[in-house]
Formats: sequence, structure tokens, C-alpha cells
Amino acid sequence: MEATASAMSFALPSTKAQAQAQLLTRPTNPFTIPSRSPAHRPPPRLPTIRAAIPRTKKEATVETVREQLENCYLLAGINYKGFTVKQFQELRKTLPETTKLIVAKNTLVYKAVEGTPWETLKPCMKGMNVWLFVHTEEIPSAIKPYRNFQKEKKLEDNDFTGAVFEGKFYGPDEVKNLESLPTRAEIYATLLGALKSPASALVGTLQSPARELVTVLKAHIKNLEEQQGVAQ
Repeated sequence: MEATASAMSFALPSTKAQAQAQLLTRPTNPFTIPSRSPAHRPPPRLPTIRAAIPRTKKEATVETVREQLENCYLLAGINYKGFTVKQFQELRKTLPETTKLIVAKNTLVYKAVEGTPWETLKPCMKGMNVWLFVHTEEIPSAIKPYRNFQKEKKLEDNDFTGAVFEGKFYGPDEVKNLESLPTRAEIYATLLGALKSPASALVGTLQSPARELVTVLKAHIKNLEEQQGVAQ
């Protein structure tokens, strides 16, 4: 009995130093995250603004389109797929000051025209479009520079995708009708000719919508030319 007690007492730590030695050699917990000193801690992350930048640019584009719609007589889309930066620069130089060429996504342009008479432009809201804003009544002279550029650079595939004039949509094949509109001088000459006609004909001419007025005025011009030919 005494031998057993002495053996048990021998197995236990006899001094505080031995107990401390056992505590120091205790294995560390593998799941414990080591603490870092303040000097080694990473700086706190600042809030990102990446998502806000594209949204701001989109809003600016929509606002730019809306500004261009003020005092705009015609808005047309042009297929610019395959255009180079150099071609864009050359094209802008050929355009008169009364026109503006803007590259913008279809969705942003539609957002700007939605709820306005320009909303009829929706059929050409597909593919890659560059937008031509015309701020003059002289539609043919505003469109002609692009036609000349198109022929010079052999860009047959980069045609008009559509246009809106006086709230009416003109498809790619109908844009040519806008290119043949009479000039202001021709309209004035026709009106002067109409003054020589009966009053009812003049009233009918002045009350016609603009696109119908063009047809009427052309008829008057032809009539004047025929009268001049008979007089000679």
C-alpha cells in the first residue's frame, strides 16, 4: 500500500517549475487565428464607386440626346458596323454645323425619345447605330454629305437604318424621299406661283401637312414650268 502511494506521488509534478514547463509545451490549437499587431493589419476597404460611374455616363448620354432633340427637324440612324475611328473623324469634318453625329446605344437613345414624337424611331433600334441630328429645315443638304461620304468610301452596307421627320418614321428605303425634299427657295417660288392661282388652291396648300405640302408644291412647280414652256 505504501509502495503504491509512493509510486502515485512520483507520477505527479512535484514542483511549480515542472507544471509550468508542461503548460509551455502544450500543443497550440490549429483553428486559432494568430493575432496581428496594428502595424501589420491591412487598411480598411473604402466603398467602391465602380457601379456608379457607368450609371452616371448613361444618364449623361441620355441627357445629351435630349438636348440634341431640341430644335431638331430630323433624327436618323446610320449603321456604323465596321467603321474605323479615322472614318468617324473624316465624316464629322464633312458634316455641316447644323448637324450632329452621336454614338450612343439604342437603349439609351430610346430612353431619351420615349414618350415624345421621336419615339416612332423604335423600328431601327437594333444593330449598331450612330445617330444623325439635323437642326435645319434644309433636310437634303444635311443628308447629302453622308451620301457623298458613303459613295467615296464605298460603304454600301452602312446605310440609313431609319429616320423620323415630323413624327413619321421613314424606313431605309424611304429615306431617299427625304433627300428629294424641295429647298426653301423652291418652296417660296411655289408659294408665289400659288398666289396667282385661285384663293381656294392657296388655302389648301397652306393647310396641308408638311409632307403633303411637299407633294402639292412639286405639282405647282411642274405647273409653273409647263406654263413657262407654253409662254416661250
